[in-house]
Amino acid sequence: MPDKTFQEILEHVEQKAGDYEEMYGSCAQGTLLALQEEFNLGDAQTLKAATAMPGIALRGETCGAVIGAIMALGMAFGREKHDDFKAVQRTTSAARKLCKRFEEEFSGCTCREVQHNIFGRSFNLVDPNDQAEFVKADAIRKCRAPAQKAARIAGELILEGRKKA
Repeated sequence: MPDKTFQEILEHVEQKAGDYEEMYGSCAQGTLLALQEEFNLGDAQTLKAATAMPGIALRGETCGAVIGAIMALGMAFGREKHDDFKAVQRTTSAARKLCKRFEEEFSGCTCREVQHNIFGRSFNLVDPNDQAEFVKADAIRKCRAPAQKAARIAGELILEGRKKA
C-alpha cells in the first residue's frame, strides 16, 4: 500500500469491488472483500458474515454494498472495548458520511431505491419471476456501480481516518 497513491488505492478498491460483485453476485461480499484485501481488515469469517446481507436477505432493504462498506468501516475504526465511545462516534460518523454520499449517487440506501435508480423499477428478488427479470436486465453487471461507489467512499474514509491517526 505505501507504494500506491491515494487515487491508485481508490481506483483499485473500486475496480475489485465491481469485479467481485460480477463474479460472485453479492454486492455486500464484493464490496467487503475488496476493502478487506486493500486495507487488511477482518478474515474469512467476516466475509462469511456478509452472506445474507444483499438487500438484507433480498428483502429490498439496506443495499448490501452499503452494509459491506459499513462493516469495513467498523473493522477499521470500531471499538474493541465496550466502553470506547469515541470509537463508536468515529465509526458512526464515518458510516453516516458514507450513507449520505451513496444516497447522493443512487437516490437512497435501500436495495429498492438503488434498483429504481439503476433500472427505473425495483425487483422482488425472492419472487422467481422478478428474479428472472432482474437477471435479464443485466443486473450483475449493472450492480457493479453501487459496489464500486460504496467501496470507493469507504476507502476514502479509511484513508482519511488513517491519515489523521
